[in-house]
Amino acid sequence: WLPTLQALNNQAPVFLRTNRLRTRREALLRQLTEAGFVVEPVAQLPDGIVMVERKNIFRSEAFKEGAFEVQDGASQMIAPLLQIEPGQRVVDACAGAGGKTLHIASLMQNKGKILALDLHEHKLDELKKRAARDRVDIIETKIIEGTKTIKRLENSADRLLLDVPCTGLGVLRRNPDCKWKLKESEVESLRSTQAEILQNYCKILKVGGLMVYATCSILPSENQGQVEKFLSANSNWELLEQKTFTPEKDGFDGFYAAVFKRLS
Repeated sequence: WLPTLQALNNQAPVFLRTNRLRTRREALLRQLTEAGFVVEPVAQLPDGIVMVERKNIFRSEAFKEGAFEVQDGASQMIAPLLQIEPGQRVVDACAGAGGKTLHIASLMQNKGKILALDLHEHKLDELKKRAARDRVDIIETKIIEGTKTIKRLENSADRLLLDVPCTGLGVLRRNPDCKWKLKESEVESLRSTQAEILQNYCKILKVGGLMVYATCSILPSENQGQVEKFLSANSNWELLEQKTFTPEKDGFDGFYAAVFKRLS
């Protein structure tokens, strides 16, 4: 753990994700360079750019035009795992302010339907603003009002993203105060919530569809442990792939993702 902990004490780089609906990475690199920003492409990310020099990117014309979103490199790795195709119906069941939702829309070429769910209306309102700037119009937002909301959606999605609530221990570089605020009882509560979401929300997916379970945590108990528990209780699901990202290895935030297929 020591190399991971040391890396989490360093300042996080600023990564951008090119919005394919508005531009291409090469054109965006030129536009930002001409505007005085020092930026470079990221080899592992087809749409990724890193800011070599920190500067207020939100004042740029490119941002106002919706040409990019600020999104960490590990976060940019999650949506492609869904193997999305234009025209599909995708549910992002823990959408928040929608960083991954907007990435999904870009990969879908703004064709099809995305249902973005969350418990908090203010987060979905922020998602709507970002979608308007990015010229995305295939996203429908819905507040989760209880188990009925999820039950009504059973067997409705071709793809399902569960970016579940977690300790956030993979993003300590961005939220260092979390080190002093997080209590062990909260960790236990989050693990319980994660297991509940995985077990209940998975039914949203159609048979034959793909689901991605993701966290921005580095704790095995929130990641591989949850996956093992889910698979032991659900023989009709197959684990296709697991990905772990750590700052000392990848240069990105700490993230985890597991890709499942529903067999029956």
